[in-house]
Amino acid sequence: MNDLGSLVQQTADRLAGQQVGAVVAGLARGTVEIRGAGRTGPGAAGGPPGPDTLFEIGSVTKVFTSLALARLALAGTVTLDDPLAEVLADALPAGVAVPAKGPEPLALRHLATHTSGLPRLPAGMLLSSLLSPNKPDPYAHCTADALLTGLGRTRLRATPGRSFRYSNLGAGLLGLALAHRAGVGYGELVRREVCEPLGLKDTVLEPSPEQTARLAPGHTPGGRPVPAWHLADLAGAGGIRSTAADLAVLLRAQLADDTESTPLGPAIALTREVRHRVNPVAWMHLGWLGHRLHARQGGHLQIWHNGGTGGYRSFIAFDPERQVGVIVLANTRRSVDTPAVRLLRTLQTTLAAFPGQ
Repeated sequence: MNDLGSLVQQTADRLAGQQVGAVVAGLARGTVEIRGAGRTGPGAAGGPPGPDTLFEIGSVTKVFTSLALARLALAGTVTLDDPLAEVLADALPAGVAVPAKGPEPLALRHLATHTSGLPRLPAGMLLSSLLSPNKPDPYAHCTADALLTGLGRTRLRATPGRSFRYSNLGAGLLGLALAHRAGVGYGELVRREVCEPLGLKDTVLEPSPEQTARLAPGHTPGGRPVPAWHLADLAGAGGIRSTAADLAVLLRAQLADDTESTPLGPAIALTREVRHRVNPVAWMHLGWLGHRLHARQGGHLQIWHNGGTGGYRSFIAFDPERQVGVIVLANTRRSVDTPAVRLLRTLQTTLAAFPGQ
C-alpha cells in the first residue's frame, strides 16, 4: 500500500527497530498523518509515543529562532543587517567587543545563515567536547555572562557574509540578542512571536509539570537513559521541546500557498527570501537549509533541518512545490535522517496516491 498513513506507519515501524521510540508525521496536499512506534522508555517501561509526546528537538530550534528574527524585522524592532555589537551594546561586559574580520560588521542575518565566521562552539568548549563527547548537559554553563565574556576570546574564522560555517554559538547569540532587544527571555520571545500566532501549545523551552509527564526520556544508542539538556542562554541554538502535532502545524504554515492565510505568512516569506549559496546545489535560508536534487533524482526541492541532543534526534523537511513534508522525532541518540529523507522522497514522487490529485 502507498497511502499516506501506511507510508508514515512503515517509517515509524522501521525506526522503532533502531530507536527506543519514534514519532513520524507525513504531510501531503493538506492531509496530515502522525504515527508512533516503540516506547518512551526501554523494555516494558513507558507507553508508545504519539502526536502529543514531547521530545527535545535540538537544532530544529534554530528554525524558531530565525522565525522570531523575521517577525521582529517585519515589526521594525530590528533589521536583518543590525550589527550584533549594536543590539548587545548595553549587555556586553566592560572591555569586551564583538569579534570582527574585514569591513563588514557581524550582523543578525549572518548569525541566522551561519555566515558569521564564528566557531561552532562557545569559547573553551571545543576541547571539552573532544575529550568528553558524552558529557551530560554540556551547555548548562552557557549563561549570558559566560557567552558574552567568551566573545572577547573568540576570533572569526571568516569574514562575515563570505562563507557558510555552521555555528551553534552564532545561533545561540542570535536568540540571546533578539530576546535582549525585545526585553523578554528567549522562551517568552518564541512563545509570543511564533507559538502563540500558530496555536502551538506544546512547543516550549521549559515544560510544565503536565508537559514533563508527556516528555519521552532520552536514551543513548544502547538504550541507557540520559539526563535532559538545558542550554541556558544558548537556548536559541537547540533548547526547545516540541511534539509532532505542533511541528505539523508549523509545516502546514510553511506549505501555505498564500502568505496571508497564516499569521506567520510574511515572516515565513522573509525567511525564504534570504538565500546564501553554500555550494552549487545547496543554500541557506534564515534558519533552513535547502537544496534541489539532481534531475535524475527527480529535481525536487527539499528545505530541511535536523537536530540532536544527548538522548534525542529530530528531522523536519518540506517541499513547497509538491506540497509535502515530513517530521521525525526520536528519543535515542541515533540519526533519523536517512529514513526521514526516504519518506520525503517517496511523498515527492507518489502524489497521485493522496487527496487533491
